Amino acid sequence: MTTRRGFIKGAAGLVFCSCGMLRAARAQTARLPVTVAGKRVKTIDVHAHCMFREVLALMEDDNIVSSSNGAQNLFMVIEERLKSMDAQAIDMEVLSVTPFWYRKDREVATKIVDLQNEKLAELCAAHPDRFAAFGSIALQFPDLAVQQLETVMKKYNLRGAAIGASVVGESFSDPKFNPVWAKAEELGAVLFIHPQGVPELSKKLAGSGYLTNVIGNPLETTIALQHLVFEGTLDRYPGLKILSAHGGGYFPSYAPRSDHGCFIRPKSCPVALKKKPTEYLTQLYFDALVFTPEALRHLVAQVGVSQVMLGTDNPFPWEGHPVDHVFATTTLNDEDKTAILGGNAARLLGITS
Repeated sequence: MTTRRGFIKGAAGLVFCSCGMLRAARAQTARLPVTVAGKRVKTIDVHAHCMFREVLALMEDDNIVSSSNGAQNLFMVIEERLKSMDAQAIDMEVLSVTPFWYRKDREVATKIVDLQNEKLAELCAAHPDRFAAFGSIALQFPDLAVQQLETVMKKYNLRGAAIGASVVGESFSDPKFNPVWAKAEELGAVLFIHPQGVPELSKKLAGSGYLTNVIGNPLETTIALQHLVFEGTLDRYPGLKILSAHGGGYFPSYAPRSDHGCFIRPKSCPVALKKKPTEYLTQLYFDALVFTPEALRHLVAQVGVSQVMLGTDNPFPWEGHPVDHVFATTTLNDEDKTAILGGNAARLLGITS
């Protein structure tokens, strides 16, 4: 049975986009359980996506959902998602919906967010050993987002909220978002930053190579994190828990340049920071979706092993074997591998075995 555009309906109203991952999963053998030095490790993927078909009824245009989530082929039911998780050696996914509602008015955005959070909570309650979730908030209305974040944490017991890396062109340097950061710190909510690209650069990124995503997405995350640092947000809210997708974009990759900008041009840095920009990397969190052992080695060297955790982007086929490059990173000892595979996420998100 299909919805519009050939999407396959999922159980309990849930739909997952496979985008080719399903075929790959069927061709592999499940590799659970994962062990390190003979000890069982609960693997936790903090970067995985989902969508609910009921939400489509609230949308005026399917293209909004399709473009923001990359749904081009089909959606799959929960049972098929579990098979793909097993094939990736993932015990638990922390699900999130990449925000596609930031352009919606307050009434529609409220309906979308309320419905998604309810459905996410239902799913996690039905499969507590396999799924946790980041809730949704309407960040375009900070006062509403504050209320929704409280509901996410206190009513639905989710792990925090997924947010974009900007809000319809508005960056995190805007002080209007400060109440959201303050509430997240107060509640101990993790904010998972997932980019949506940089439409202002669409012409420059046009052409071959999928550059709107390959370059645009990590670039937007980089900008978001840099604003949180240089506007003093992380100084004002030192307990704020920020987790970013795709290894934090380019910030960790070229971090030392951030330390030199204000030295070269001090007038461009009117906000006095309490420490060097690179030192804030150790209070941020990152997924390990960087593809290779060398990239993972460098990420850990920049931010610390305690700040890194698994991320797959499932069901999008960016990383079919997320565990493998952790084991292949020879600079990591067994304790490090255990931490990245699941220990760090369990600690950060309060997930018990």
